[in-house]
Amino acid sequence: MAEPARASPFLPEPYRVVRRHRETADTWTLELEPATGGKAFSFAPGQFTMVYAFGAGEVPISLSGDPARPERLVHTVRIAGATTRAICTLDRGGALGIRGPYGTAWPVDRAAGGDLVLAAGGIGLAPLRPALYAALARREGLGRVVLLYGGRSPDQLLYGQELERWREAGVDVHVTVDRAGRGWRGPVGVVTTLIERAGFDPERTTALVCGPEVMMRFAAAGFVRAGVGAERVFLSMERNMKCALGQCGRCQLGPVFVCGDGPVFRYSEIEPLLAVPEL
Repeated sequence: MAEPARASPFLPEPYRVVRRHRETADTWTLELEPATGGKAFSFAPGQFTMVYAFGAGEVPISLSGDPARPERLVHTVRIAGATTRAICTLDRGGALGIRGPYGTAWPVDRAAGGDLVLAAGGIGLAPLRPALYAALARREGLGRVVLLYGGRSPDQLLYGQELERWREAGVDVHVTVDRAGRGWRGPVGVVTTLIERAGFDPERTTALVCGPEVMMRFAAAGFVRAGVGAERVFLSMERNMKCALGQCGRCQLGPVFVCGDGPVFRYSEIEPLLAVPEL
């Protein structure tokens, strides 16, 4: 008997928007549930999906929700072109196509018995958010959990209310901005300046870093200077991804494919490739 035909890996599952929340002037968080005929799936912190906006195109977006709630997918999306604009402007009930999940995960389990430090720049907090959820779910097995977060200005910071809830849950939250306006009472400067103030134990620390590549290069180097081993620093690379299946070759970076071998890499493995300019 012939095997049943398999669905194409390029065929998205139908989802619908059940909630949308504006984070900043150009960034929205959308919560999605399977539409009729769609199916939910589990995911690991750090993975991403390909999000298809009908009539506009498809883009890779990191999952930014709670891995313990796989029945509802959460994506935080910044408008950067026609496709992301189409995604962000969908009303409740609007349809999207989802492929995935894809990619490697943040190694939250690796931090067991030691400190976990998350360093995020701008929208880079979105891919790290599931790792923070996972860390809080296994809080007793970790030492200090530290979040270092930087934005261009106070009005560009994500998850404002949640930052306070994380503090209340025992996360050591440090927030800085490049440019402060009236009323800002926190630090001013790039996120890398927070590393030396964080007070973690470098010999027992696992560091997770996500943000613009220039920020990740400086932050990873800062952790190493602080005494964290390069093999315990992890970065999320999402440059040039197109198919998510390692077939189109657009995301090839030296010997690796970002979509399949990443997006999460050890700094010790990816550091020589960070000098390769993004096309």
